[in-house]
Amino acid sequence: MTPLAATVVTYPDGALTGSSVVTHVATLAGGRAGVVLESTPFHPVDTAWPDQPADTGILRTPDGELRVVDTVTGGVHDGDLVVGADLPVRMGTEGWTFVVVHVVDGPAPAPGTDVQAEVDADVRAALSAGHTACHLASLALDAALADAWKKDAPTDAAGHPAFDMLAIQTSRITAYGSTDVYRIGKSLRRKGFDPAALDDLRAVEERANATLAGWAGTPGAIGIHREDRTLAGRRTWRCELPEGAVELPCGGTHLTSLAEVEAITAALASVEVPGGVELTMTTGIRLAR
Repeated sequence: MTPLAATVVTYPDGALTGSSVVTHVATLAGGRAGVVLESTPFHPVDTAWPDQPADTGILRTPDGELRVVDTVTGGVHDGDLVVGADLPVRMGTEGWTFVVVHVVDGPAPAPGTDVQAEVDADVRAALSAGHTACHLASLALDAALADAWKKDAPTDAAGHPAFDMLAIQTSRITAYGSTDVYRIGKSLRRKGFDPAALDDLRAVEERANATLAGWAGTPGAIGIHREDRTLAGRRTWRCELPEGAVELPCGGTHLTSLAEVEAITAALASVEVPGGVELTMTTGIRLAR
């Protein structure tokens, strides 16, 4: 296998299209092909933390169009390309080169072919809104539970005890929303969290939603800052809240301003599980027209 360079990604800048060249084609299960480009606007699903689903769209070649049905992360080590769920390491692991693999149906273009990559703009817009809502709701939930701690705890980007970071089990971005699942068990109690704070979920929900209502429609800018342009480069979500700027590590896509937001709402539900409680926060976002 010819050595592959790390994929240059343009989606952190909001790009939906781009011209590039095919650098490698892999045979995948089910008769599909994995196309690696020198650079791409397509956002791949992260196998280690698959919160935001992959972009879909089209690759235009001199011979026609190829539908991109999935976009996954690939890693190259010792000349071998490992794709998607088979990737055994996290993004950025030393000794690995990370690439974006565009999964297509039909005959793939040969290496060296010039292509035009076009992301489905509607899907991207819905997921970007959902991801922004997810981050804002997590900060609002942390603020709503700030008085639930009996010990000093690590803090979030806004300076509140980081319930979201310490309790999160799964996070899934959806079209114009997200679903986050938290575990409240012995480990979180030892860190100082008092589960009694969740006895009145409606009160917690109301506090979180009041915070979100105060942020929606304000002029704060939202953006992704990064150290380099490759897939594995560290990226940070930055949002100018009325109380001040916050920053979170994030590899996804987002809105560009709080002014785009008409409303964000979070709904909480809990169930008892062995050893503790499972809390689910379902978030929805409505954009200004």
